[in-house]
Amino acid sequence: MKNKYRVPDFRNIYPGASEEVIEVLRRTERKMQYQQRDLKAENYEINQKEEKAICISSREDSLDRLLDLEHQFTKEQPSVEEEAIRAVMFEELHHAIQMLTKEEQELVELLYFDEKSERDIAQKKGICHNAIHKRKLRILHKLKKNLKNFEI
Repeated sequence: MKNKYRVPDFRNIYPGASEEVIEVLRRTERKMQYQQRDLKAENYEINQKEEKAICISSREDSLDRLLDLEHQFTKEQPSVEEEAIRAVMFEELHHAIQMLTKEEQELVELLYFDEKSERDIAQKKGICHNAIHKRKLRILHKLKKNLKNFEI
């Protein structure tokens, strides 16, 4: 039975190839074996004095194996700094929205908090949806302008 992990004899496979080509083929084959097998295989280190075998896990691990071992994954959480920046940004946005007229605030609430479409709002108010779209663009421009005033 042939050893599937042995580097093939490229001299016999390609008899007319130069020594440089053969060397490149050998190095390439060994790199491929390393990627396909060596990184994935677990190795064992046997300590004769203590009569212990230590399992050195592979560099590449499968999710299934980690779940079988009941490995606990940490949940991605934003840092304290990111939370503070987010809180300040929400506060600034709240102030910028308060600078709008009541009608503009109502439109922002319907569009972004109640998630109503421009068409639904236009139908409810009995006006063209294009008018709602233009109002929304004007409001967004105002908010952008108001938020620039808050920048530190």
